[in-house]
Amino acid sequence: MRSHPAHLLSLGFGTGLSRFVPGTVGTLFGWVSFLVLNPYLTSAGWLALIVLGFIVGIGATGYTARAMGVADPNAINWDEIVAFWLVMLFVTPATFGGQLFAFIVFRLFDMIKPPPIRWFDRTFKGGLGIMIDDLVAALMTLFVIALVRNYYGH
Repeated sequence: MRSHPAHLLSLGFGTGLSRFVPGTVGTLFGWVSFLVLNPYLTSAGWLALIVLGFIVGIGATGYTARAMGVADPNAINWDEIVAFWLVMLFVTPATFGGQLFAFIVFRLFDMIKPPPIRWFDRTFKGGLGIMIDDLVAALMTLFVIALVRNYYGH
């Protein structure tokens, strides 16, 4: 992890090295880091950070995956972090329960990879492939949250 800055980023600052559900640990890191950074960033600042994180993530995760010799290693979780920042940006301000709901929906989409997430996962390779399926999972999460809010009038 310390051999190259791309590995540090790709492995979610070490959260991807968790022996137990590294993607979930990375998403938790994304959630907590959003809460820590949110008082200091505007919505525009968050969007810039998310876009930059996505673009840099393409190169960093692709480099780390090649170094590991695996197309999309479980240890790479920068994709979950950046994607969950996007979810949090659009659900905030939400109660803890609302944030937890977003977390659970995102994790389900990321783990199960229903269409169209599966299509993006299978179609795109390298760093773009690693990053894009989680972005689609984030967008689908936001769609579900919008439907729930519309249905329940929140």
